[in-house]
Amino acid sequence: MIFIFAAPSGSGKSTLINYLLQQYNDLEFSISATTRPPRGKEQNGKEYYFISPEEFEKMIADDQLIEWEKVYENTYYGTPKSEIERIEKNNHHIIFDLDVYGAIHLKQIFGDKAHTFFISPPSVTELQRRLEKRATDSPQKIAERVAKAEIELQKAEFFDEIIVNDDLEKAKQQLKQSIDKFIRNESVNK
Repeated sequence: MIFIFAAPSGSGKSTLINYLLQQYNDLEFSISATTRPPRGKEQNGKEYYFISPEEFEKMIADDQLIEWEKVYENTYYGTPKSEIERIEKNNHHIIFDLDVYGAIHLKQIFGDKAHTFFISPPSVTELQRRLEKRATDSPQKIAERVAKAEIELQKAEFFDEIIVNDDLEKAKQQLKQSIDKFIRNESVNK
């Protein structure tokens, strides 16, 4: 199974994905490539492959990405084909952490093999508060992220499942129940 997660920045998506990775031995995180600099304690090869715009554009030209998006000016995100191959060799289920457009595109590529989750903040005001509290971005970058979130929230209807993260423990349990259901169904259908 392929599980695709998208959310506005600050919705708690990374926290929820990390929770799921701790719960299941057969789930593996697909590391995306990006041209943005690391935030906080992010490490190259763990959360993302941090590369230059020139390296990213070469990956595009060499058809090394299954999907990619230019999310902000000079900021690309994409999924290297090598990540999918690596995880499939381990015979594991794949978790993707993508922007909204990348998630919708990947769902179109994988179809019924994939299940998409949109992690929603309880409100745009709460999202802004979380981003400010996180203290990893400038006020200008926070304003960009909030403006982008308002657009992304309108795309939630294109996802298989929407999880409103207003209570972290409740959101964790909803996701675990969904993942359990899909892994169980896949085992039955093999």
